[in-house]
Amino acid sequence: MSAAALIDLSRERAYLRDLGRAFGGALVFSIPLLMTMEMWEQGVAMDRGRLLAFIVAGLPLLYGLAYYAGFSDRRGLVNDLMDTAVALAVGFLTAGVLLSLFGVVRWGDPPREALGMIALQAVPGAMGALLARRQLSGDGGGETQEDQASYVGELFLMAAGALFFALNVAPTEEMILIAYKAGALNVLGLMGVSILLLHLIVFRAGFAGQEEADRPAHAFFHFTLPGYAIALGVSLFALFVFGRIEGHSLAGVVQATAVLGFPAAIGAAAARLLV
Repeated sequence: MSAAALIDLSRERAYLRDLGRAFGGALVFSIPLLMTMEMWEQGVAMDRGRLLAFIVAGLPLLYGLAYYAGFSDRRGLVNDLMDTAVALAVGFLTAGVLLSLFGVVRWGDPPREALGMIALQAVPGAMGALLARRQLSGDGGGETQEDQASYVGELFLMAAGALFFALNVAPTEEMILIAYKAGALNVLGLMGVSILLLHLIVFRAGFAGQEEADRPAHAFFHFTLPGYAIALGVSLFALFVFGRIEGHSLAGVVQATAVLGFPAAIGAAAARLLV
């Protein structure tokens, strides 16, 4: 066998290994949602325009994760696009197989309902697939584009971390219940704690923006406040997608956003651990 053929064979084996790891990442990231009843209900009842908006909004996010992490070590525009497409396919396949094994999706179910449940789970699964090399490889995925991320790139990674945490709780009834039980002072306190933890985790633990750690005031305005604003924006979008703000007053929407903004802020702060 020629040297070129051996190289090609080695690359194919490496890609198959990366693809297997992608399925593992999809499973690890999406299993809490795959086993959440509210997600099944949302897949059936969610307005198809919102479901489409969720998937379309997820495409640039997935491409960004492919650029900064990716489940394979192949880089470049075409390879990043391929990683994005394959990861989305992995997300669909993982969701379809597991929901079928759980008996949630059954043969003979209306196609609209089955496809809705699977499609809603595909984006979180694809996120896990793209982060698999970073999370599941023995060397932590090696050096990635994320290690040289620009300021805008850092904010993008914060958004990815915020969305990952927000998706795990946004569909649940508890979010609305907590927002209903919390008074104005509770919400203000929760917002203050969210900002404080975001700042401490990011800049004291060195997960992101560590070059700003010796200038806490500058870091606060440069990363912490924008990061919390991103967490709130991601939270509001997630609540909209899952229909959690319909029929609520402006005050109710603000409270629900602030409540969901707490785990989203933690996700934004810990983005370096996730992405």
